[in-house]
Amino acid sequence: MKPYPPVRSRKSSLEERLSPGHLDLLIKAMSIKRVELYDLGHASYQPIWDLQKSVQQRLINEKRAEQKGVFKGKRLDDIFFFVEHPHVYTLGKSGRKEHMLRSMMELQELDAEFIKNDRGGDITYHGPGQIVGYPILDLDRHFTDVHKYLRFLEEVMIGVCADYGFEAHRIEGATGVWVNDEKICAMGIRCSRWVTMHGFALNVNTDLRYFNNIVPCGIDDKAVTSLQKLSGKEIDPEEVKERIVFHFEDVFKVSISSKGSLQEVEQIIS
Repeated sequence: MKPYPPVRSRKSSLEERLSPGHLDLLIKAMSIKRVELYDLGHASYQPIWDLQKSVQQRLINEKRAEQKGVFKGKRLDDIFFFVEHPHVYTLGKSGRKEHMLRSMMELQELDAEFIKNDRGGDITYHGPGQIVGYPILDLDRHFTDVHKYLRFLEEVMIGVCADYGFEAHRIEGATGVWVNDEKICAMGIRCSRWVTMHGFALNVNTDLRYFNNIVPCGIDDKAVTSLQKLSGKEIDPEEVKERIVFHFEDVFKVSISSKGSLQEVEQIIS
């Protein structure tokens, strides 16, 4: 693995030296946009999808109330979830069901779910060893351009792959990130009133055999890969998350603060 900038702590030395109030004032003065990070651990797909919808709707409702001049208090910051799902295949709203190559009975034998969802894109797989990221961002705070948002997500993943010594790239006309001709990161989003949900799935230590049960992303002439396959060794997922945070902050020009886990995020939207 080639050298890369040292991993920054999720709580910087500046954060440690300043009180929360002073830090808030400093960040506001510097016009740095804040994102709250929650690591949800290992969690089933449907509850986290429901959680995303709740956070997205909260951001939309607060924005609309503020636009009408009736919102009081501080609006919710943008939110970023990390999660690892158990075996699940999800089909986007523009996907084709025939790209699922196994019957429901066969999926039960694999201990895998099949879920139709509301993101863009076709069919993909989530499972152990994969880092899934769900940025729920109000793009009115950043830029109102969905295509630019997807290109920025791709740029984050290209940077992460470069940290491990692999030259990743885009393929014209297809969303996601490839190393050589193999896809390492799939992406699919939904955007409502410029608030995003869903996101990316980066193959780290993923069992790639599960992709044999589908036509990944509806592309039948490309294979998939992972950081583990490329490097020939198991990769520390926590280090990969640090690299994702580092590049996300750099590309999106935001400040990401770790705020806890599933219990904490459920409290703020309850």
